[in-house]
Order: sequence, then C-alpha cells, then structure tokens
Amino acid sequence: MNHHKANRKFGRVTKVRNALMKSLARSLVLEGKIKTTDAKARELRPYAEKIITQGKLGTLASRRLIIAKIGAEGADKVVKEVSPRYAERKGGYTRITKLPRRSGDGSLMAYIELV
Repeated sequence: MNHHKANRKFGRVTKVRNALMKSLARSLVLEGKIKTTDAKARELRPYAEKIITQGKLGTLASRRLIIAKIGAEGADKVVKEVSPRYAERKGGYTRITKLPRRSGDGSLMAYIELV
C-alpha cells in the first residue's frame, strides 16, 4: 500500500534528505530569505514553521529540539529573534514567491522568506 507517503524524496536517501532540510532551514533562519526550487520550498515550509512554533515556547527542551533540527547557531537566532517577532501570530510565518524557471534545467524556482 502507498498510504502516508506524501513527502517528496528529491532522489535522495533519508539521511541526505534530512540533511538537506536541516541546511535549508538553517539558511532560512539565518538569512531570512533564500532562493531554491519550488518543490524544496514547499517541503521546507512546514519544517521551518514547526521550528518557529517550538521556539515560541522558549523552554530548555524546546531549545534542544531546535538544536537537533537546525544546529546551535540557528537555534539561538530562532529563540531570541525570530520567534518573539511572531508571538501574536498563530502560524503562517513563511511566504513562498514563485520565480521564472531556471535557465539551465528549467526547474521551477521560488523565494521562501520569513514574513
């Protein structure tokens, strides 16, 4: 059966795919806006929003979970700068803006940014 297989695989094995999401999320938190393919941006959105929601708690346990997801330098920025910005907001911390296709291979491109 093919149930509960909604996530994109990106032609990568699990640990490489997890490392890709970790790297994209860290870049998004540190830079505020990144340019990537549309599929990666759509897969990154729920991953990043869960991290920001976790940062709003501000507990030691939540900080450790964030460190596991994006690393220590990203976790500090999430807890101290990013999450407090969204204290009154209940979700929807990111925005995806579509761009023209990439000239090399024709991939759909997009910006993903923190609102």
